[in-house]
Amino acid sequence: MVQSERVCKNFGHVEVLKGIDLEVRNGEVMCIVGPSGSGKSTFLRCINHLEKVNAGRLWVDGHLVGYRQKGDKLYELREREVASKRRDIGMVFQRFNLFPHMTVLENVMEAPMLVKGEPKAEVRGRAEQLLERVGLRAKMNGYPGQLSGGQQQRVAIARALAMQPKLMLFDEPTSALDPELVGEVLDVMRDLARDGMTMIVVTHEMGFAREVGDSLVFMDDGVVVEKGSPREVLGNPQHERTKAFLSKVL
Repeated sequence: MVQSERVCKNFGHVEVLKGIDLEVRNGEVMCIVGPSGSGKSTFLRCINHLEKVNAGRLWVDGHLVGYRQKGDKLYELREREVASKRRDIGMVFQRFNLFPHMTVLENVMEAPMLVKGEPKAEVRGRAEQLLERVGLRAKMNGYPGQLSGGQQQRVAIARALAMQPKLMLFDEPTSALDPELVGEVLDVMRDLARDGMTMIVVTHEMGFAREVGDSLVFMDDGVVVEKGSPREVLGNPQHERTKAFLSKVL
């Protein structure tokens, strides 16, 4: 589903990603961990071309991200073409980014109608089912400001799922939540994993990574330091940098 080949990203003179090679299979849950500033979130943003890579290539479901290839040359896609391909990738951020002036239901319905032009009745039915799935159908006529942080994040997940994506990206979805609200969001993500959704999750929740992840990647200073099964990496890390990080978070 995702293939990253020597992906590099600079911000000015600062190298944030220094040649990332990773593969994510269809239906796999990959968890990415590491210290702040290691490039985890930037890598996620490159996958859906919110950030343009400076070198290397990314494919999602067999298609180059942000570019088309003709012979040996790459040509950047127009923004409209990029947006069209981005529809297949759902992303949930640290902050919920819900529209405060729209109801919960309207927030979930907006993108499929506006971006895909789907019929309102069809989208409403799917939106209500998704809100049921995340346990918030009773709140569908309320506004984001009336919800807790955990509830808002569950609405954000429902909103991303409303576009029927092939791939879901989660950028530290619980880091802005009070500790007692973390579990309700992770429960929704566990449910998605059980249903076979391909997911890349940047997280500090090591228990979730161990329980739900099929693979675990430790990043530091813009490189992949170690990768493997979550139980192997967390239980028997091979690299000294991984051991030092895990000693502080486990």
